[in-house]
Amino acid sequence: MTTFLYRIGRWAFRRRRLVGGLWLGALVLAVAAAATAPAGEEEELSMPGTESQKAFDLLDERFPRSNSQGAEARLVFQAPEGQRVTAREHRAAVEDTLGSLDGGDQVASTTDPYETGAVSEDGTIAYSTITYTADAVDLTEPTKSALEDAAGRARDAGLTVEIGGSALDAEEEPGGTTELIGVSVAAVVLVLALGSLVAAGLSLLTAVVGVAVAFGLVSALAVPLGLTSTVAVLALMLGLAVGIDYALFITSRFRDERARGSEPEEAAGRAVGTAGSAVVFAGATVFIALVGLGVVGIPELTRMGLGGAGAVALAVLVALTLVPALFGFFGRRVLSRAVRRATRPGSERPRPVPTAVGRPGLGTRWARFVLRRPGAVLVIAVLGLGAAALPALSLELGLPGDESKSVETTQRRAYDLLSEGFGPGFNGPLTVVVDMSESGDTRATTDLVVKTVREVDGVASVGEPVLSRTEDTAVLTAVPRTAPNSGETKDLVHALRNAVSGVEAGTGAAVLVTGATAMNIDISEAMSDALIPYLTVVIGLAVLLLTVVFRSVLVPVKAALGFLLSVGAAFGVLVVVFQWGWAADLLGIEQTGPVMSLMPILIIGIVFGLAMDYEVFLLTRMREAYVHGASPGEAIVSGFRHSGRVVAAAAIIMISVFAGFVGMNSPTIQTMGVGLAAAVAFDAFVVRMAIAPAVLALLGHRAWWLPRILKRVLPNVDIEGEALSRSVPACATGPDTAVRRFPVGRD
Repeated sequence: MTTFLYRIGRWAFRRRRLVGGLWLGALVLAVAAAATAPAGEEEELSMPGTESQKAFDLLDERFPRSNSQGAEARLVFQAPEGQRVTAREHRAAVEDTLGSLDGGDQVASTTDPYETGAVSEDGTIAYSTITYTADAVDLTEPTKSALEDAAGRARDAGLTVEIGGSALDAEEEPGGTTELIGVSVAAVVLVLALGSLVAAGLSLLTAVVGVAVAFGLVSALAVPLGLTSTVAVLALMLGLAVGIDYALFITSRFRDERARGSEPEEAAGRAVGTAGSAVVFAGATVFIALVGLGVVGIPELTRMGLGGAGAVALAVLVALTLVPALFGFFGRRVLSRAVRRATRPGSERPRPVPTAVGRPGLGTRWARFVLRRPGAVLVIAVLGLGAAALPALSLELGLPGDESKSVETTQRRAYDLLSEGFGPGFNGPLTVVVDMSESGDTRATTDLVVKTVREVDGVASVGEPVLSRTEDTAVLTAVPRTAPNSGETKDLVHALRNAVSGVEAGTGAAVLVTGATAMNIDISEAMSDALIPYLTVVIGLAVLLLTVVFRSVLVPVKAALGFLLSVGAAFGVLVVVFQWGWAADLLGIEQTGPVMSLMPILIIGIVFGLAMDYEVFLLTRMREAYVHGASPGEAIVSGFRHSGRVVAAAAIIMISVFAGFVGMNSPTIQTMGVGLAAAVAFDAFVVRMAIAPAVLALLGHRAWWLPRILKRVLPNVDIEGEALSRSVPACATGPDTAVRRFPVGRD
């Protein structure tokens, strides 16, 4: 693979105009496709195989939706303090408001709260449901403006009015101030790490190209593949992070090869052949982990995994082709000032930069410090991560609703008013579906189900059952006494299912408990059940891949255990911030509650690949030095001298990009940003730069031991580029061969 990538790097350098033109064409086509594609629809989460999903499927079969049924909105009215909405003047204002909507464009129907009984017991709050003929994404701006104008009419009459439901829900558009701050921090880190504005700009430019193509494809395929805005944001987040990092690794190796005295084309080939091999492996691990999310069985999680995997694959392709092509366009400007000064007049080949004399770099000093005190460093790092992971024992999973939105939004205020007027469970009703196709007496069965549900502790009220056209299915609504995301509501769902099992045994009917709240509970439990098996698969894959790459048994085991520590600590941060509310105000998080159900598995899948990035880039140089005769301690120092600074810069860049998404108003994206930023910080700076060298120092030669049978069985991946050195003689010169190697100064 190294030799193949070496040839790709040289070809891209020589054919830079063709490569640049192809990527420019891909960018234009992706942007054009995204601009002309219709907007995707935000779909409800589903979990095939659960009781909730079976009930929804049965409802679709027995109660087919009308073609006119679309988005819904709720106008929630509250009378001034000490007054009632049933007063004549307030009732007239409510009816006038609803009358202004009747017959409006895209409006299917409105309900009168005074006729439907949608008035609170104390008479202070009422609500009306407005049904539209189109889905939320297809509602026109005039339709939405008419709804807001109607609410304004009631406010002018002295009522408090808020709007809930899906009609005003809009997709979270990627981009904004905090994301720009994150990218700006990444740019500053690139300049400091590379010492060249051009080299830093090259890494940013290639990352942006890959992200733009990925984002354009996701937007263009949103409708045919059912991709949501969350998929687009994940592709944007991952594409930026790994795109910058992969370009940084290859650019750093190119500059290193140029400092050794290589011709530009040769340096580009060697950079892609060596660092590019590590990029391919690292990108493959992220890709596999994200695609593997499909085994969980949640369509939305599968789509998120595929969208993120596609963005990572594009980032790898850009790094292997466009980056070396830009080396040819920018020439000597990619190099550091010291190497440019060493360039001979009229020649593109720099003189080899002599080894620097003086104080060693920070990476070297840190490695030597760890070598002197490996036991202390290991104990402190492990205990620190263990302490950070302790809150994860209190991890609670759930799905965000209107209650998690900012109090500045009308949806959240409508949610609060409905909870105040009709009880906290009103916003999360449970739907009980009774399939009586195998039951003899439908009326008696329905009455028995209603009686059984009413007797379950925690049920506030039960609505009148509605029969299907063929009278073989009944649907009734049970309102809990507690809020949708509370533990009591979760217990109530299980209690209801246990209670109706007796009805099923006695009547032959099938009784299913569903609704958005029950579906969220089922998904959360499915995520909890899948967490350990998925983690086991990921850890097993990590050990296998690293055994092949480093031809060692203990190094992969150490990497896997370190990965577990960093993920556990990241989960601890999620609990502390999103459940306990620590630093929530600082991060702009206004509502605490359960962590989104999809986050743990999603973070495991993403961080697994990113953790392997740093493991490969750091330990590759260590193994390269070790197999060339260096002692275990010298190999550790060599790895940090060559890669420590670049890995640290890459980690800071990735943390900055992920943290930049915390400022978005979407709870899903906020959770993802905090979790990924924390996981990368723990993994890069604690696990890979403290625990890894400490363990290697304690193991000594045993760290690189591999049983003879595995030596014969395992393929030799050769990320270090040994095959490249053999196939391209080091003493050769000329445009198609390698040049003599020279000592390299410290980074």
